[in-house]
Amino acid sequence: QLQLVESGGGLVQSGGSLRLSCVMSGGIFDTYSMGWLRQAPGKDREFVAAISWGGATTYYSDPVKGRFTISKDSAKNTVTLQMNSLKVEDTGVYYCNARWGSESEDRWRTITEIGSWGQGTQVGVSS
Repeated sequence: QLQLVESGGGLVQSGGSLRLSCVMSGGIFDTYSMGWLRQAPGKDREFVAAISWGGATTYYSDPVKGRFTISKDSAKNTVTLQMNSLKVEDTGVYYCNARWGSESEDRWRTITEIGSWGQGTQVGVSS
């Protein structure tokens, strides 16, 4: 029932920035924990960042800590991922993921195939 639409991907040089957006419809936005996961060619999806349904708590994977920031705008039913100081290793397809209610940091880091998903937006970082 939920619909998630990502945007903002593109091609950027290392050290550059991108801002990804995910718009949700078909559900009550502030009852869902929201996250971003990414997938490089030939690899499984991996956790990137998440924000609690109330917006008070955020989680980040070790490779992106200090460089990425996740936030939400309840008035727009939108979650964003500000990506700074991009590295070649950040290349991949980025997916928006919605999970109803609360979700622990451990589950965000380890459970990568549940919830509702968008179609993904491609991020390419060149050296």
